[in-house]
Amino acid sequence: MKQLPKALSAALVALALNSVPARAEKSVEQGILPDPAELLKPYYSALQPQISLPQAGPNPELPAQAIVQRFAFGSCEHQSYPQAFWNAIGDADPQLFLMLGDNVYGDILWNGGADLGSLRAAYAKLAGHTEFAAFRSVVPMMETWDDHDFGFNDGGSAFAFREWSETIFEHFWNAGKAVRSRPGVYDSAIFGEEGKRLQVILLDTRFFRSPFQLLPADAQPKVHGPYRPDDTPGLEMLGAAQWAWLQQELAKPAELRIIASSIQVMSDAHGYESWRLLPLERDRLYRMIGARAGGGVLLLSGDRHRGAIYSASPAALGEELWEFTSSSLNLPVGTGDRSADEADPLRRTGLYADPNFGLVDIDWARKRLTLSLMDDKGGVIARQEADWAGK
Repeated sequence: MKQLPKALSAALVALALNSVPARAEKSVEQGILPDPAELLKPYYSALQPQISLPQAGPNPELPAQAIVQRFAFGSCEHQSYPQAFWNAIGDADPQLFLMLGDNVYGDILWNGGADLGSLRAAYAKLAGHTEFAAFRSVVPMMETWDDHDFGFNDGGSAFAFREWSETIFEHFWNAGKAVRSRPGVYDSAIFGEEGKRLQVILLDTRFFRSPFQLLPADAQPKVHGPYRPDDTPGLEMLGAAQWAWLQQELAKPAELRIIASSIQVMSDAHGYESWRLLPLERDRLYRMIGARAGGGVLLLSGDRHRGAIYSASPAALGEELWEFTSSSLNLPVGTGDRSADEADPLRRTGLYADPNFGLVDIDWARKRLTLSLMDDKGGVIARQEADWAGK
């Protein structure tokens, strides 16, 4: 690589901590410091022609007219761990597979380099697995990201290298023109014919997100996890452009809508990353769902290294809502049912730590979903039926 200008090299050293402190964020707003993303643009313009980016293999498209009766989803896939679970998902014969983030772990032992070398290496390793390549060559896929493939643990909009991370993501997954045309990786599609239209919405809960508020060091939290809710006005989960896009998407006609968030939406039972931590944003999401142009709604989520199914009737929504969490594909934290670790009145199943993926069957005639949490060999861990009435 050519030697960088001294001023630019110095700027990269200053950015090596990969995030902008709160006091610097304020200075950026006041025009004192440059935006890190703007500062990095000359660097990435010089870097991109000189570096090869990994890419996943070919992937078939699901035809727009296809009536979806079964799809699968999952999250938290470590590229250095066994990949046999892809065979189990393939054996379940889904028409579509949704990757909900932590699709690789590229921030582990990260060296702080602005070129995100460890992230690129993680994607390259995933692409080299024969099980993944075989699955991807047959089953249509849609993807969003979470923190570890975004590039920084629990990261959000303060991650200085997020634009380059987005470039890597979009190149690897061969993202469509709409995704490539805007900041962030949020995406959507509608499949089927009138009466059996499935809308899939993949949110980006990283690129625009405000920092979460940490608990004080001497706090005695009522739930596990390092964060506490913050209802300060102006904090963002999705950002203005993504909110406007989501409102437009929910105005489109569909009989069933899947809204996928990399982090959990409904649960109040823990202090790890979730929409609970930005309650004003969560209520905004509920209100927007309530104002949709008809159809049932199912929330999907990942991140937790736990699998479970939830339901509730949030006050801001005024109707019952189901959420299906699946995590992890191959990076378990613990084993078995961990319900005793996390009491949650919204949970309708156990809280399972073993490797898992989610399987959703759609009965269009009865307006009924069968939600199945599957293990990495294709066995059923938990199953729940959920009816949708729409509006």
